This record gives sequence, structure tokens and C-alpha cells, in this order.
Amino acid sequence: MKLSKRNLLAVAVAATLANGAAQAQISDNVIKIGVLSDMSSLYTDLAGAGSVAAARMAVADSGVEKRGIKVEFVSADHQNKPDVGSNIARQWYDVDKVDVIVDVPNSGVALAVNQITKDKNKVFLASGPGTSDLTGKACSPNTVHWAYDTWMLANGTGTALTKAGGDSWFFITADYAFGAALERDTTAAVQRNGGKVLGGVRAPLNNQDFSSFLLQAQASKAKVIGLANAGGDTTNSIKQAAEFGIVKGGQSLAGLLVFLTDVHALGLNTAQGLVFTETFYWDMNDQTRAFAKRFAEQDKGIHPTMVHAGVYASVLHYLKAVEALKSDADGAKIIAKMKELPTDDPLFGKGTIRVDGRKIHPAYLVEVKKPSESKGPWDYYKVKATIPADQAFRPLKDGECSLVK
Repeated sequence: MKLSKRNLLAVAVAATLANGAAQAQISDNVIKIGVLSDMSSLYTDLAGAGSVAAARMAVADSGVEKRGIKVEFVSADHQNKPDVGSNIARQWYDVDKVDVIVDVPNSGVALAVNQITKDKNKVFLASGPGTSDLTGKACSPNTVHWAYDTWMLANGTGTALTKAGGDSWFFITADYAFGAALERDTTAAVQRNGGKVLGGVRAPLNNQDFSSFLLQAQASKAKVIGLANAGGDTTNSIKQAAEFGIVKGGQSLAGLLVFLTDVHALGLNTAQGLVFTETFYWDMNDQTRAFAKRFAEQDKGIHPTMVHAGVYASVLHYLKAVEALKSDADGAKIIAKMKELPTDDPLFGKGTIRVDGRKIHPAYLVEVKKPSESKGPWDYYKVKATIPADQAFRPLKDGECSLVK
């Protein structure tokens, strides 16, 4: 009996030491996740508190806490200002011991965080920003760009509408890094397919009155008015375009970045017929529907956007990489492991992360349903075409990323 007790004690001590060794490389004995988002302005519904909920769901579903790894969260509002976002990122990395920053729905803020993360050798999981420069000229060994980007949006929507006869364009563009990148990438897609751009105008971020910009677009006689903006700017543009009778007058509106929450804000009467590109829709299959149900219970009934889906999936894969390395200390090593491991999650399915940090998965050209076609709340899309993963994003050779040999 005494021998048995000694054996049991020895096993217990060995297990404790083994667990301690496994966790020894987890900095401060905790993985600290910082959700940096727009918590109060034009991107709050498509990201915001929902991104915090999605990150927490990923941690719960990963099971890491049951295996003895502690995870903590912090969150903040970057106010769509690069200087504010930069200050938060530095505070988090230097003082608060944050290991990974996720989301960041503003390309100007994201480009700043991208550089700071590289300098500090931490991890940036970008799901909110759009600029394709994050995997192009600004690519970093410490960043993964997950859900979508401006090249994907331009390739999907710009190509489809130009091929369908919309061969002349005028842009209303958000006047910051995201809008410029989206206009640039869409212009290239339009011209590649035989179309031409007649002009464009830059509008301030978080703008309320688009009347002067819409009148210029109307006067251009362009067949397609490309809205190179997002969130509240997109919904305001579309609502005011309806008041001006632009679509009734024969011109088409191209919402180059439209989210599920934008369609919800517009209502199907106003949004019906809009065609745009997405990488995630909550009603695709049983797994996405189950996720949406859980998510909505935590985010005021809102159904998840592709940003929320990207936060969830990227955090899930990040935790797999940390567990595989048994360490969260070296950001570049974690990103390298994330690229090495094939991705597999219930929202995007199986996929890969390229050397430039671009997460690869299919994209979908969708059309907003008529009110008569919708079967209930949040039933808004019908999928017109699937763009295969190997065609949805910019070819690796064209990105000018320094990581590509």
C-alpha cells in the first residue's frame, strides 16, 4: 500500500513538472489577445464588440484553457485614427504584455499596427482592414491577412460587372488608405476586362452628406458608380443615391465592399439587387448556421460578418500554432508555424496561408434578395458564383512582397 502511494505521488509530481515545462514558454504564463476595433463609429456593427465575441468563441472552441493554457483579453477603440491605434498597440505590447492583436477595421490604422507588430516581433491577425498592401509592399513576417482584401473585392465585383456590360466607371472613394487601394485595384480589374474609368471623387471618412459626390457621378454618365467605401459610408451613399433616382436613371451602383450588417441597415427594399463579393455568409451550411446562432446570442442579435468570421478562424489557427510550438514568445515563429499548418475551421473550411501572409479560401459573388425572396431576418443573399480559392486573391508573383523569393 505504501509503495502504491509513493508511485501515485511520483506520477503526480511528474505530471506537474511536465505541465510546468509545457507552459514555461508561454510568456507571463498567459496568452493575451488584444481586440483593436471600431467600437463606436461607422464600422462598429461589422466588427466592434462582435469581434471580441468571435475571439472569445474561438478560445472556448479551441479547448486550450481545458489543457491548462490561460487566455486573457483586452479591447479598445482605435477611433479610425492611425495615431490612436499606434499608441494603443505600443501600450499593449510594451506595458500590458499583449501577444497578438486581432481585427483592426481601418486600413490606415492597420498599416501602422502592422509595422509596430513587426518591430516588436508580436503577431497581427488582420481581419477587418481591406488594403491588399498588407500582403504586398507592406507585407510582414508577423502578419496574417485573413478574411478579404481590396484585390479580391475588385477581382470579384469589378470583373463581374464589367463583363456584364458595365464598361464605364466613376468612383466615389473614401479618402484614406483603404479607399485608395480599393479604387486602384478595381480600376486595374475594370481595365483588364476592357472597361474604362471616366473619373472619381474622394469623400471624407465617416461622411454624412454624399449629395455633391453623387451629382458628379450622375453627371459623368458612367454606367457604373463604384462605391470604394465601407460601413456607414456605403449605406449613406446607397440611401442618398436612391433619393437622387440614380439607379432608376439607368446607372448601376457597385458596392465594392458591402457587409451583411450594411444590408440589414439598408433594408431589402433599398438594397435588393446589389451585387458584391464576400468570403463568408452565415447561411452557407449547417456549421456556419450553428456558429451564427451562437454568435447572435452574444452580439445583440447581429449575425456575423466576414470580419467576425475572420477573427474567429484566425484566432483558432493562431492557438493551434502556439500549442504546436509550446510558446507564444516569438511572433515571427508563430506566423511561420501558422503558414506551415494547413488551416481547417468550420467557417472557411480547409485552406492555406501563403508566404506573403495572405489566407487563401474561396470568395462568393452574391446578390441581395428581393423582399419576397427572403424567408426571414438576416436571410439576405443568394450566391451567384463561387470564385475558387486559387483565383480569388492576387497571384503571389504580382504582390511585390519582400517575403516572396
